Amino acid sequence: MSDKIDNPVTKKYYDHASVAKRTNQIAYFVEQHDKTIMLEQFIKNSVKKRIVVLTKSKRAADEVSKYLTTKGFLATAIHGNHRVEQKEETSKAFNASKINIIITTDMILKTLNLTKINVMVNYDLPQNAEEYFVRLLHVDEIGEAISFVSQEEETTLEMIELLMKQPMPQEKLKDFVPTPAPQGKTPRQNPKDKKKKPRRIKKEK
Repeated sequence: MSDKIDNPVTKKYYDHASVAKRTNQIAYFVEQHDKTIMLEQFIKNSVKKRIVVLTKSKRAADEVSKYLTTKGFLATAIHGNHRVEQKEETSKAFNASKINIIITTDMILKTLNLTKINVMVNYDLPQNAEEYFVRLLHVDEIGEAISFVSQEEETTLEMIELLMKQPMPQEKLKDFVPTPAPQGKTPRQNPKDKKKKPRRIKKEK
């Protein structure tokens, strides 16, 4: 009779709820025009972390990269306008900690061979809520996912929460100071407060 004891292997599930439970997530509510300032403050609060920032477009990636560079951060935008060689060089530099911030889009992220991402910043939530969970897989169990949620994106956040069957924890970013809304834009009057107004989340049966 064998003395070996078979250790049961824990099966890993990849449905939306399971992926969400394995990853630390935080939502910060912010006006769209304040996202770059919030990102700057978040990076200042996250010393020596390797961060991937996801934007909705190539133009937004370039704008965020330019802003962070002017603030002295080692940030690089990489998207569909760059050559394959540039994407490979950027990936290697990130993995070797020569740069610690990459700004990119969902499509390009899937082609980059990035390792040990500490933080995934959802600068813009994806238009398709299910794409959010594809993003989570890049930090599955090893990192955290941060979402900057504008007033226009609250409906998308609700869809994400329904898919993962739990609310996303909400916090206020330390030392972040919002700025006045641009002329002609109505500021958010009553930001969602999950403690006062919890969303209905479908429980697992």
